[in-house]
Amino acid sequence: MGARKIQDEEEVKRWFEEGRTYEWMQAYYLEHYNIETTIPMWAAFRRRKGLDRRNLRDDALIPWKVNEEHRHLYPVMMLRAEARLRAGRTLSPDDARKLTNWKAFLKEDNLVVHYDEETPDGFFYVPREEKDADLIREPETKTGNQARD
Repeated sequence: MGARKIQDEEEVKRWFEEGRTYEWMQAYYLEHYNIETTIPMWAAFRRRKGLDRRNLRDDALIPWKVNEEHRHLYPVMMLRAEARLRAGRTLSPDDARKLTNWKAFLKEDNLVVHYDEETPDGFFYVPREEKDADLIREPETKTGNQARD
């Protein structure tokens, strides 16, 4: 049923390469083709075609279990983009530009990303300290994927 809804498989494959979200694909199909789709339909297409997951699990950059309300905030979106880049994936020109600008902002202001799941904002930029080796402030206790292994 879902496969017949897909109008142009090459277009959809390109979206996966660009890191488009399932929500974006749903909205695009509704707006451009007047076709309602579901997230499981897009996930099934990705699996059937053997396409890579778009969100890499990079515990070095995202060592926290990120609360649902924080998962689409700019800092974690940029950390995911950096993870894709480090894994040798291609970023869309827009994502590459945003990531370059974001990393320049961090470097220029000597900041790193800190996450506190118990706050409404979740992510914060804090001054880089000598112990900060990457783009983030390492948490005392890691709660991300490696904590669940």
